Amino acid sequence: MKHAPPPAALPAALPAALPVALATALLAASALIAVPLQAQQRETIVIADQRIPTSEMRADQAALDASTQLERIARRDDAGVMLAAVIVVNPDAGEAARAASAGDGLLQGRTVLVKDNIETREFPTTAGSLALANNNTGRDAPLIANLRRAGGVVLGKTNLSEWANIRSTTSSSGWSAVGGQTRNPHATDRNTCGSSAGSGAAVAAGFSWAAIGTETDGSITCPASVNGIVGFKPTVGMVSRTHVVPISHSQDTAGPMASNVRDAALLLAAIAGSDPLDPATQDADEHVTDFTQGLQTASLQGVRLGVMRNQIGGNAAVAAVFEQALRDLEAAGAVLVDVDFTPDESMGMNEYGVLLYELREDLNAYLQGSPADIPVRSLADVIAFNTAHADQELRWFGQDIFELSEQTTDRAAYEAARATSFNLAGPEGIDRLLAQHDVAFLIAPTEGPAWPIDLVLGDHFAPGIGAGSLAAIAGYPHLTVPMGAVERLPVGLSFIGAKWRDAAVLQAGAAYERARSVTLPQPSFQPWQPN
Repeated sequence: MKHAPPPAALPAALPAALPVALATALLAASALIAVPLQAQQRETIVIADQRIPTSEMRADQAALDASTQLERIARRDDAGVMLAAVIVVNPDAGEAARAASAGDGLLQGRTVLVKDNIETREFPTTAGSLALANNNTGRDAPLIANLRRAGGVVLGKTNLSEWANIRSTTSSSGWSAVGGQTRNPHATDRNTCGSSAGSGAAVAAGFSWAAIGTETDGSITCPASVNGIVGFKPTVGMVSRTHVVPISHSQDTAGPMASNVRDAALLLAAIAGSDPLDPATQDADEHVTDFTQGLQTASLQGVRLGVMRNQIGGNAAVAAVFEQALRDLEAAGAVLVDVDFTPDESMGMNEYGVLLYELREDLNAYLQGSPADIPVRSLADVIAFNTAHADQELRWFGQDIFELSEQTTDRAAYEAARATSFNLAGPEGIDRLLAQHDVAFLIAPTEGPAWPIDLVLGDHFAPGIGAGSLAAIAGYPHLTVPMGAVERLPVGLSFIGAKWRDAAVLQAGAAYERARSVTLPQPSFQPWQPN
């Protein structure tokens, strides 16, 4: 197994515990680097004035792309700046890409890095924990089986915030005992956000065509935003969660992370679909489509967008970037409607109760169902394992959330909390705002550590209840698209829609992407420097 930098990469001091309502309710929550490829010139077939590569050329290009990406990982993840975004790679990915490109699947040999809480048959699935270092199940999660059928190639596994950032209120986003501390390619001493930190950093660094992350609340959209890429949290139930290390069956979902909206849409089309083992996906096949259809021609002309200005925060620079995005949207024909949203404080506290209860229930079920030889079969076992291996697992922060989850057993209280949080986020949140203001989507800056720019490596990110949490708790689609930078640190623009409106949300994001007037920052692979 390829190991990333050790935990010693963390700063000596971690931030003090934050208030529970802020620090734990949202836990788990750039364009591709231009590296010239010396591709060989090959014969092409000309059809209808379009130059279509032959299958031989396509196969050679797929193999070359994969081999080049492996070289980048060796140069910038294993050595050099040591981003620690990737835990393990498939050294034969080039030949796998060549073979996959010969089929008629959507992806035709494109490479994908997979967050290491999603099972793939060739690698252990660790969730970043030493307790799962030998979790070799030999099986593909259904979403990975879908990926392979579509011609996608698993390039390797990405680092993550250990246990998807639900172990401690003072955790370090992007750190795991297995993979070390992930670094942001735009500023190697800055936060990558959690918990799909490795997936976000890897795509930004050009380590793969795309990546798969998972989100409970903010763990796709935040790392996508701060790493300057596109991230899409689909409707919960669009993508199977079977054989994915869980936090919450109410909120968990996997989703694509890519360098542009089209690639994210293509990857979503490949992995989405119903799974008889995941009841939440029973209606997915009714909504799965070629999500790339209509992206090139999608228009914002006359589209009413609900602008959540009170989600900007107190950073004037973020506000300026957002205002430029609004001007670009207006220039593209969008009708901007101010939407006043003040979150009900009880929503976050009730969400926290839901996550505490479901973590114990869902994680116990996953661990008991793993066919691998692992030393833990319950959350209680994991707590004991961490205590026994405190020098490695608890060196930087504790496991207070785990301990609280183990004590959270009141089912009636849990059911009441889920009903309350869902109602406030969905029917009385997104649904009400869309209907009341007659808007198609809600937009806001994507929460992220650029909000103050001094969030450094090792800091925990806890922004409070915002627009992204509405989508996470309700299970509705949420897309983030790069809209600029603050002090050269990327900031994303969020598009949020109603349940199963995934295709429409992607089309709105693609239309903005074409209308965007700013120049996006490129990764520097250097420590942050002020303007």
